[in-house]
Amino acid sequence: MAIEQAIITWIHLVAAAIWVGGSLFIGIVFSPLLKTISTSTQERIQIMIRVGKRFNKIAVPSLIILMITGLYNSHILLSKPDLLFATSYGTFLTIKIILVIALVITYAIHVRVIRKDVEDQIMSNQMPVEQIQKLRKKIIILGEITVVLSITILFFAALLDSGV
Repeated sequence: MAIEQAIITWIHLVAAAIWVGGSLFIGIVFSPLLKTISTSTQERIQIMIRVGKRFNKIAVPSLIILMITGLYNSHILLSKPDLLFATSYGTFLTIKIILVIALVITYAIHVRVIRKDVEDQIMSNQMPVEQIQKLRKKIIILGEITVVLSITILFFAALLDSGV
């Protein structure tokens, strides 16, 4: 059914726009802008936590939808594992799946770094500045990895879509 496939592709693209677009916006626009809003590392990370929590409310469902629709779109090929390594499409799909797994792991670590107790310490100004700065570096690195993986996954999606 062509209309069913079009709707699933559309849902996949909307979810990708939310996930990747939101991640890029936070990393390229919002984070640098924070430096002009406040000189306090403590206050900047508090704002980032609030923004991150709000973004996660739409980002996590979007990522789940991306994985479900992605699996659906590739279920025919995945049901014939010998094709995964016999065709360039299968090879690109395998690479994309590995990148998605890496993305999920990276994102889970990113979320875990600011677990509830750490968040509470930050929000109540009970965390030493040195510890906040170390935490901030980890968050930035994990965020950058998440964005790079997401953009790379988009590239492989484009390769798959083009039939290369």
